[in-house]
Amino acid sequence: MNIPHRAGLENFPSYRQGKTPADADGLKAFKLSSNENPYPPLPSVVQAVTRAVSGINLYPEIAAEELTGALAARWAVEPENIALGTGSVEVASQIIHAATNPGDQVMFAWRSFEAYPLLVTAAGATPQPIPLAPDGGHDLAAMAAAVTPKTRVVFVCNPNNPTGNVLSAGAVESFIQAVPSSTLVVLDEAYLHFNRAEDTAVGIDLFRKYPNVAVLHTFSKAYGLAGLRLGYAVAAPGLVTALRKVAVPFGVTALAQEAGLASLRAEDELQERIDTLVSERGRVYDALLEAGLPVLPSEANFLWLQSGDRTGTLTELFERNALSIRAFPGEGIRITIGDAEANNRILAVARQATALLAPLP
Repeated sequence: MNIPHRAGLENFPSYRQGKTPADADGLKAFKLSSNENPYPPLPSVVQAVTRAVSGINLYPEIAAEELTGALAARWAVEPENIALGTGSVEVASQIIHAATNPGDQVMFAWRSFEAYPLLVTAAGATPQPIPLAPDGGHDLAAMAAAVTPKTRVVFVCNPNNPTGNVLSAGAVESFIQAVPSSTLVVLDEAYLHFNRAEDTAVGIDLFRKYPNVAVLHTFSKAYGLAGLRLGYAVAAPGLVTALRKVAVPFGVTALAQEAGLASLRAEDELQERIDTLVSERGRVYDALLEAGLPVLPSEANFLWLQSGDRTGTLTELFERNALSIRAFPGEGIRITIGDAEANNRILAVARQATALLAPLP
């Protein structure tokens, strides 16, 4: 039986999850394809979730007032400035649905977060990708010049996924001033906690200055709650009201709410893990650079190899060594920073790559 469906859906790609690795030649496999936190949840977070399990026969609190209040206190804003969702990607979807009409444009750098064009198309809006600058960062001048009266939303991913590049506060502020005040600028800061750049743009600071700025944060990366799906926006009250209207009812589960609260209470403990990952990022970056691989500086929990037409060869090498990475054919490879054992394997692959390949451009 042929069930009718939305026209064009057969040409619409699905979001591609990071590949699960397979053991190879007796090597333990490591998944480094999804930018996940390699460490298990903190004991206090596990305890909070465990306590909440006994109540999963009931719907969660739809307003999530306690978590909303805790986040408002964390960022010194009002609860009316916080909109929750099942990961920051779902909150991004809320923004697109709430802020655009069919045919409106949503701008983003490309390559950037893979979900942007999918979310835009699914909402009936038109993707407006702008090529990255040569350094792997947003070409903000080109983006500002490309804004049209139909550009309703601009996503600025800082640090950028998958390249790890960071935008300075001055550059982003100049961009915000250059676009119409009716255009919503969304600063996607999924990797905020790993960003140590001194001059980086800080979303919450820009939100306080400009009413057309919203900020996206997630609990999936630094907090290690990817499996529970929890993210949020900090935005103007009018936008937050609209986001709550288009959000999936009861989407943020009771388990996610309790885990979020426990994580906020344990930020000092979590910071130790973040510091370790940042240190490991530096160690792996230096080794890849020394091996002659085309690695870019990163302020996220991943590194980008700008490997171009060598991407396929390098991907096969990683997979033969039981490492799954995120490959973008003809462009590059994103490698998540794992624990020390996984990162040592990356370094072993780098040494093999040096012997296998001619010097990469």
